Order: sequence, then C-alpha cells, then structure tokens
Amino acid sequence: MEQWLKWAVELQSMAQAGLAYTDNVYDIERYERLREISAEIIASKSDIPLDKVKDLFCGETGYQTPKLDTRAAIFQSGKILLVHENNGTWSLPGGWCDVLESVKSNTIKEVREETGLLVEAVKIIALQDRNRHNQPVYAYGVCKVFVLCSVLGGAFASNLETTETRYFALEELPDNLAREKTTKEQIAMCFQAFLDENWQTAFD
Repeated sequence: MEQWLKWAVELQSMAQAGLAYTDNVYDIERYERLREISAEIIASKSDIPLDKVKDLFCGETGYQTPKLDTRAAIFQSGKILLVHENNGTWSLPGGWCDVLESVKSNTIKEVREETGLLVEAVKIIALQDRNRHNQPVYAYGVCKVFVLCSVLGGAFASNLETTETRYFALEELPDNLAREKTTKEQIAMCFQAFLDENWQTAFD
C-alpha cells in the first residue's frame, strides 16, 4: 500500500473512532472535517470521484474494523469451480459477509446464490489481508476468507450476479480473472490446500 493511502486510511479510522466516542459538538465538527480531508486525499490521488469516495469511505459509524469477504473453493475431478460474472470476468464464488451471517453460513449462502449448488463448508484455507494480494488497493481493510467446500447437490440457475459456472484446471485458468476478487496465486493456493490433507490454514 502506498504511503499516501496509508495516511488517508489512518486519518479516516481516527476520525471515525472520534465520531463514535465523542459528544462534544466542536470535536464532532473537527472529526467530520478530518474524515473529509481523508476522502479528498484519496480522490485527488486516484481516479475515483470525491462523492464516490465519500460513499465508500465515510458512511460507516462506530469503531472501524476490516470487512469480511468469503470465497469458496469447490473441486470436481481435480478442477476448481469459477463463476462468470455479469461484467465478463471470472472469480471464485463469494462476496461480502452479510449481517447475521457467520463465515460458514455466508460461504454456503453465496455459493447457493451464485452457482445454484448446495455445499458443505469443510475447512478454512486461508485468511488474507486483501490489500496485500489484490489490486486495486481499497481505502478500507478487507479480510478475505478462503473456504474449502464439498458439493452436496444442486445445479446452476440463472441469477443477477453470474451468467455461468465452469470448472478449470490450474493451467487452464481464464485470462480475465476478476483480480480485485480472485488472483491466479489465490486459486493456486486453493489447489494446494485441496491436494494436501495436512494443509494448515495460511494467514497474514
């Protein structure tokens, strides 16, 4: 992560924490301005409009913590399942961990919604700091959870997010991966975990 982005993220985090814990009207005004400055830094150093940065970066309340993103690794005949998204890219099935969902239940839910498959979440493959592995770097923290799953049943059904599913060998991966969500290195890690009965959870 570039130093300017680290500063902007730290400013935002401090401002959000300050807003969560102060009742002083003058401090609230200062913290709100501090948060605006952090958004202005990001907008000025990136191609993201200021309004969009504020929507992504300044809308939360309470103490700031990383978001959770769950990704399912599903294998059949030595190949891994990817979903073809509406924008034409491929990724591991998954998404943001919803309120009231655990890592396990969210993984199962996302797979069902995007692939039509009913799966069992078997093992945590890895916990990764997204900004160390995926591009572009986000202005907020994300913990990516990769989960090895086994298929219990179901079949692909049309949905709002994906147009098809397909199994790929590691050497057959499509070029147009959604690298902000899934990289070739992350998929290779999932293959390693699938093939290694003694795989130990990797984490940053």
